[in-house]
Formats: sequence, C-alpha cells, structure tokens
Amino acid sequence: MDEVTLAAESRTMTGKGAARSLRREGKVPAVIYGHGRDPIALSLDARSLGRLLDRIGGETALIDVAVDGAAPVKALVREVQRNPVRRVDVIHLDLYAVVAGEPITVEVAVHVVGTADGVRNHGGVLEHILHRLSVRVLPGDIPEHIDVDVSHLAVGDSVHVSELSVPKCEILNDGELSVVTVVAPRVEVEPVVEEDASAEPEVIKKGKGEEAETAGE
Repeated sequence: MDEVTLAAESRTMTGKGAARSLRREGKVPAVIYGHGRDPIALSLDARSLGRLLDRIGGETALIDVAVDGAAPVKALVREVQRNPVRRVDVIHLDLYAVVAGEPITVEVAVHVVGTADGVRNHGGVLEHILHRLSVRVLPGDIPEHIDVDVSHLAVGDSVHVSELSVPKCEILNDGELSVVTVVAPRVEVEPVVEEDASAEPEVIKKGKGEEAETAGE
C-alpha cells in the first residue's frame, strides 16, 4: 500500500472534558509515543482519520504523521478506540512512532488463499484459527498481510506456524500452533428410541356390568 500522511495538531488540554470538547468540534483526541520519546497529545480531523482507516482497513500499515506542519514522523496505528454504540465513530487513537533500521514487533493479519481440496471435494469445513501473527521486522518491511494457501489441504490437514515463511520477517508465534485446519463435516445422527421389551402388555379389566352382560350372551 502507498504511504499515507495524517495531519495532526498538538494539544495541551487533556482529560475527559477536553476530549468531549474536541469530539464536538469534529476532531478525535490521539497520542503518539514510542522510541523513547515522551508521549505527545494530538488532535486529528475526524473525517480525514475516518478516510485513512477505511483505506488501510485491518492491515498493518506504516503512515506519516505530520504534527503542527513539521516533518512527518513514521508511525503505526497501535490502537483504535470506537464508540460502543456507533462503531463507525472513533473516540481515541494511539500511534506508535518508529525509526528506520530499528526492528519492531507488530501483529499482521492472516489471509486465506484458495479453497481447500477437502472442502471442495469432500465436504470438509475450513477452520481459520489464527487470524493475526506476531512478527519482528524492520518498519520498512512490514507486510500488509500474510497469505496462507490452503488449496492443497485434505480433510484432517492443517497449516502450522512453522510451515510459514514471510520475507524479511521473524514470526514469533509458537511453531506448533495451527493457523488453519480442515475438519470432517459434522453428521447429525437421529436418536433411536428403543422399545422396552420387558414391558408387560396392558390388561383392561372389565367392570361388573360388562362381565354380567358377557356371561348372558
């Protein structure tokens, strides 16, 4: 993905009251920190931020943050806090400043590629277990996502972390963990109701009137 720039303004007012005031003005409170620097409280334009987040989606992307018109700083979107009722509304953003040539640890999304043979031809079900992987990488080499080809998987097969290779990245997750697996389809068995062979047949006793009537026939 092409690099994107986010304009930001530094702010001195902090706290819940200041944050509410910013949101009423169509702005989003944010903070940038990392690489031994003191955290800087920021103010971002809500619409510009919304367009940027839509553009990068769930990818791990490096962006340029220009504070008060100064030279841009490379940063990662570390955390996005959203309104619990209106999820489209961002209420706070954390940015992590990085330095070229210094490795960092980031979470990268896993994308499944293809349709597993066990799903296509044998009715299996693909289970996607790990949706993100932790990698150590230089800022300029961060992959947008990690592709996992599942087309060769039969029912019962899995792809483990140890089988993946990502250029210029060190995957930090346990190599024994399964990323995806194909399981057999579930078959619902109808319960069988067995009759109780020991049950005695029901005997209907006749009343006295019925017995007398039968005897007179």
